[in-house]
Amino acid sequence: MKKVAAWSAEDVYDWLSKEGMLEYIDALRQTDGPGLLRLNEADFHRPSLSLVSSDGGQQLLERLETLRIETHIEDHKNGHANGHAGGLPNGTSKPQRNGMKDYRMEMVHIPIPTKETTRPSFPTEWGKTGIAFAYAVVCFVTTTIVISVVHERVPPKEHTPPLPDKFFDLFNRVEWAFSICEINGMLLVGLWLIQWILLKHRSIIGRRFFFIVGTLYLYRCITMYITTLPVPGMHFKCSPKLLGNWEAQMRRIMKMIAGGGLSITGSHTMCGDYLYSGHTVMLTLTYLFIKEYSPKRFWWYHWFCWSLSAVGIFCILLAHDHYTVDVVVAYFITTRLFWWYHTMANQQSLKETSQSNPFSRVWWYRLFQFFEENVSGMVPRNYQLPLSWRSLQWSRGVKYSKLEVQ
Repeated sequence: MKKVAAWSAEDVYDWLSKEGMLEYIDALRQTDGPGLLRLNEADFHRPSLSLVSSDGGQQLLERLETLRIETHIEDHKNGHANGHAGGLPNGTSKPQRNGMKDYRMEMVHIPIPTKETTRPSFPTEWGKTGIAFAYAVVCFVTTTIVISVVHERVPPKEHTPPLPDKFFDLFNRVEWAFSICEINGMLLVGLWLIQWILLKHRSIIGRRFFFIVGTLYLYRCITMYITTLPVPGMHFKCSPKLLGNWEAQMRRIMKMIAGGGLSITGSHTMCGDYLYSGHTVMLTLTYLFIKEYSPKRFWWYHWFCWSLSAVGIFCILLAHDHYTVDVVVAYFITTRLFWWYHTMANQQSLKETSQSNPFSRVWWYRLFQFFEENVSGMVPRNYQLPLSWRSLQWSRGVKYSKLEVQ
């Protein structure tokens, strides 16, 4: 690796990206290697570093200390190897004796970071990810049960016609449009799954996705149960009501879960799950995660996924399978919960309960703290090969060991 003292501003940018400290990139965009090594604690109490540092710059200072140690060792190693007196710790030498140089040996003390300071900024914590996954599964199953309950309360379309909808007045129904919506949704979920597997910090990002999608479906249970809307169109063919036959209802629920709640698989034949749209939730949320955790230079990938999401949402309305208000509410709640959660996760001060932090009053704040308490800063968009393929990567880091001095 090139010496830190010879780093350019671009090298500093690459190092900050590799270390997962993206919040400092703008503040240090004109800083080269020597300037980076000169940073001290006082610099983080002055703008603009004080505006982006939530921990007083402790993480960055710890990494800079490691860089200084590596630079110190490299300088002495090169000095001794070349036979230069400048390589001595004090930069001095003694006169020759008997035709040989007599060097005064000195001990170089290198501080070894303690376990507390070397704690990873982005620990895996797969146990927490498992809890978030279980939470999402419970919320999805609960949603399916509520759909079955609400189905029994939907008024017959002959007695209660569909509500007026401005979009339906402007666009006639297209029968195959809802299939396009579900195909787009499956493509987005598949792309997100592949991208998630390749992410370096997949455990942290995974539990964020599971928690947000679980909470959105939990909210959906409440809105569906509180207000039961009539079917959006006369084309609906709802399954017959079971009138308290719990055994048949359980079979219907299991069939819907097995089919992923999709009409294209023939598993979703119940009515009543209108406010708000679950399809809009998945189309919007998968796009938001794909864009958030992929490199900004992949603009073509972002536009492709945005197109899939936008076309899918339009096709929901074009098929007249949801009222326009269902889609609008679903989009609003999904985007706000995603932005809300990530704002809290990226700001260390918002992870602490205090009177000045109104975010701490939301009902899921304790669960949020549990998931994010050990995550320091923004999660970088780093990728690596999964599972056993990690062993193929080469590590360039310098390793140190403690020496016992007697």
